Amino acid sequence: MSEHNSYVSPFSTRYASSEMQYLFSDDMKFTTWRKLWLSLAKAEKALGLDISDEQIKEMSEHINTVDYEKAKAREKEVRHDVMAHIYAFGEDCPNAAPIIHLGATSCYVGDNTDIIVLKEAMKIVEAKLCSVISNLSDFALEYKDMPCLGYTHLQPAQCTTVGKRATLWINELLYDLDELRYRILNLKMLGSKGTTGTQASFMELFGNDSGKIKKMEQMIAEDFGFDGVVPVSGQTYSRKIDSAILATLSGIAQSAYKFANDMRILQSFKEMEEPFEKNQVGSSAMPYKRNPMRCERICALARYVICDSLNPAITASTQWFERTLDDSANRRISVSEAFLAVDAILNIYINVSSGLVVYPEMIKSRLMSELPFMASENILMDAVKKGGNRQKLHEKIRVHSIEAGKAVKEQGKGNDLLERIASDSEFGLTYDEIKSIVSPEKYTGRAAEQTTEFIENCVKPALEKFSGTLTKKSDLKV
Repeated sequence: MSEHNSYVSPFSTRYASSEMQYLFSDDMKFTTWRKLWLSLAKAEKALGLDISDEQIKEMSEHINTVDYEKAKAREKEVRHDVMAHIYAFGEDCPNAAPIIHLGATSCYVGDNTDIIVLKEAMKIVEAKLCSVISNLSDFALEYKDMPCLGYTHLQPAQCTTVGKRATLWINELLYDLDELRYRILNLKMLGSKGTTGTQASFMELFGNDSGKIKKMEQMIAEDFGFDGVVPVSGQTYSRKIDSAILATLSGIAQSAYKFANDMRILQSFKEMEEPFEKNQVGSSAMPYKRNPMRCERICALARYVICDSLNPAITASTQWFERTLDDSANRRISVSEAFLAVDAILNIYINVSSGLVVYPEMIKSRLMSELPFMASENILMDAVKKGGNRQKLHEKIRVHSIEAGKAVKEQGKGNDLLERIASDSEFGLTYDEIKSIVSPEKYTGRAAEQTTEFIENCVKPALEKFSGTLTKKSDLKV
């Protein structure tokens, strides 16, 4: 069948990176199975089982020679993927065939491989997440002093700065980074626990020597860069691990969604834009349009991840006793695609955050259309200092503000509150004096200082691990 006549995942063709796709590939899966069988055999040999150096050497030489067609044909016969690949590995290693998978269950290779993949996938996410944080930090410092209109309820509120707003996006990503690092640090291998988690087969193999069994598991864990295995399990590792990791990915998606939504609004306001390439087409019908398509894609994929995180939560809650198999088909899809989607989100986020476009005059124009209302208390205080009556002037400003607001909303005029006050002799202030009061820099509080402190005290320590190695840009496929 032609590739154009069958379904192909958009994660493969449009969104996810090659490095993330490889982690969930057959090649990664089945070569890791072989590495696990080799590790088990080496540990069993070291602990006294009758396994030869020649058998170990033979296995090590055939880690990457998986005959997929042979394994596929065998699986069609036996209806069991692990037995099919044991057979294929045994065909490659005829001398070692009798000891491959000795004492183990399917979950020894299946679940341990999943844990290895989860760890490597989280490390890719960690690096990309730090790249986004680094880009946004550079942006925040560059624009920490630029006043802009702040909003509550999406209604004009008080001033902030463009850079300070970016720290809000970064701060949420730091929460996600902390949680991701916790997941990586605390992830354990399943080890080799047996059919119901009791390790009964290994008690038989090692003559009831529990010490050897524990040593075997520790040796296997060290082979794959883990500091240990889970202390207890049924046949599988707890599916709550999948649920917790996808909850972390959902958190990253939520943070990215917040940023992308804010950017879509700012682009509508014409204050900021995502990068827009020279030959990019914004609309097939409206040539002038510059749609925020990258941020829209972040939002679309983020929704998918947030919804997808429910899958392992339900799976974890419905496992029966020592294990059941209704997890397998669901996990095969939900876990991999959550990582592929988050990888895609972060690729776009790196791309957007490395080229954010700011329009200072538009930002200033929107701010100045609202700032006279916000500055009314300061104007009042200056007028009182010149001898005005506070209560009387307060009422006058209230009336002038209502009239100016009505002119803006009902007649589409500009905000002329300052002119109204300047023409009212009871305030005793000239237009220039009032204008100096309404200087945006006077109304941003500690925004610039907060930004600098946050980057120095919170962000830089979090990124120290990746000093000088972060990817600052990302090219998108489409």
